[in-house]
Amino acid sequence: MAEFMVQGNDFVYEGTPLRIFSGSIHYFRVVPEYWRDRLLKLKACGFNTVETYVAWNIHEPEEGKFVFDGLADIEAFIRLAGELGLHVIVRPSPYICAEWEFGGLPAWLLADSSMRLRCFDRAFLDKVDRYFDELLPRLKPLQCTNGGPIIAMQIENEYGSYGNDKQYLNYLKEGMISRGIDVLLFTSDGPEDHMLQGGMVDGVLETVNFGSRAKEAFAKLREYQPEGPLMCMEFWNGWFDHWTEEHHTRPAEDVAKALEEMLEEGASVNFYMFHGGTNFGFYNGANHGQQFEPTVTSYDYDTLLSEWGDPTPKFYAVREVLSRYMDLPELELPEPIRKKAYGTVKMTEQAELFGQLDQLSQPVRSACPEPMEKVGQNYGFILYSTRISGPRHGFELVLQDVRDRALIFANGEYVGTVERWNPAGIPLEIPAEGLQLDVLVENMGRVNYGPLMRDPKGITEGIRLGNQFLYDWTIRPLPLSDLSALSFAPLKEGEDNAKSAAPAFYKGLFEVSEKADTFIRLDGWTKGVVYINGFNLGRYWKAGPQKALYIPAPLLKTGSNELVIFELHGTDRTEVSLTDVPDLG
Repeated sequence: MAEFMVQGNDFVYEGTPLRIFSGSIHYFRVVPEYWRDRLLKLKACGFNTVETYVAWNIHEPEEGKFVFDGLADIEAFIRLAGELGLHVIVRPSPYICAEWEFGGLPAWLLADSSMRLRCFDRAFLDKVDRYFDELLPRLKPLQCTNGGPIIAMQIENEYGSYGNDKQYLNYLKEGMISRGIDVLLFTSDGPEDHMLQGGMVDGVLETVNFGSRAKEAFAKLREYQPEGPLMCMEFWNGWFDHWTEEHHTRPAEDVAKALEEMLEEGASVNFYMFHGGTNFGFYNGANHGQQFEPTVTSYDYDTLLSEWGDPTPKFYAVREVLSRYMDLPELELPEPIRKKAYGTVKMTEQAELFGQLDQLSQPVRSACPEPMEKVGQNYGFILYSTRISGPRHGFELVLQDVRDRALIFANGEYVGTVERWNPAGIPLEIPAEGLQLDVLVENMGRVNYGPLMRDPKGITEGIRLGNQFLYDWTIRPLPLSDLSALSFAPLKEGEDNAKSAAPAFYKGLFEVSEKADTFIRLDGWTKGVVYINGFNLGRYWKAGPQKALYIPAPLLKTGSNELVIFELHGTDRTEVSLTDVPDLG
């Protein structure tokens, strides 16, 4: 039993003032076998606390079906942190942002187009209540008040950036308390008037999130919270990357200077991130400012530990600053995790998507091309097929509107790509006998922040030829969560796979005698998804910046390993390389 509380301007743990030096590690972005390594490195850097979000969509991937094992075993992660002598801050709000798919909200919420998100809407709150009924009893015994390591929990996340519904915020607060949460509750927002006004809850500690200008940020917080400990709940010491943009970096000395300013103010701090990890599978989020910007597979974040767990210059710069504010023991790090180049992997088998549809999905007939969520699908791809009568000349095919990227096929031949950020029409000539139209749409990640978060995927309005809407569609959901039913055929040596540009799965095997971390390069490939031993590693795209995907050693097997690549545009190079060198751009 322990008590963590606020007294005046201090955090107090067991009657003694405690300054929080915390770092973010998201259990769902790191393979469980590496949790201990990352947490030990956090402690070695001088931190006394680890913070994690809780991703609702990881724990309830399908409505009413809960998952708390493997990557989703939050209880094991928290217990491990406690065993290593760390405090834990948990942020279990329904919404987390985090550059994570839909900000952690489950995609199936969008099946109800009348539901209002993140407000006092009974339909939404009913779903939150059922989730909290499952989640919070698991966290209750892990609180410091019950002998566990959790010292604080968050009610909602940066809510003032989104709304101002205090009835909703108080409902979440009371829902946590009524389910046995009795540790310190807090909120976190940007240090701006409208954000603090919208996000604060009476009687609840407010913290602020920023990357620089600490004095200014805390002065703004003090206008709204004259007393209480100062804490930066998210010190953005790095940043994330979008596809087609530049790789972000921030100098270590700049981070050290910003930290020093914070500590001079007497503040506590949580580094966002300490270790970023990876957006495995289809769980990357997206932003939408001027246009849609999907986040890359890596969540390296240019922070204290790299995506693959190596200490960076920021690690040493931050430890040096912290050493001036506390006595740190001599630096002891776990043994470095080995990296290995396994060489070239030849793809020896192929399965074209259009020949495998019955193995991957059940067709749905519909008058209109409904979005994914309306046919019970959350992630992956979706195929819309119809016949168009002819002849017709001088018309463009218009997708109204596409989310997020569509490949168009006429009688099986690729005729063009339509992208959400470049929604140009595709000229389409229809012969007298008509033609078969297939539209393959990729969900590239739902918006995770801001006013455009309601982001259904697929075709959300309709498909037109000129101004005429096309009806009578066959829809095939393609979540690609299980590829075991695919029927592969041998890939002929020297075959020109770029000719048809048909989406296809490619399979190759490689041997592993000693398991080590590695990186897959797909030079000569265009865009798609990589699976290692059935595990969805994530997306690749030659548009960059990321040029290699990280494969943690625990995903490999001693002996034969299966690599499957779903390539959307065909490739003229049916091999990949497994290297020991990362490449984030």
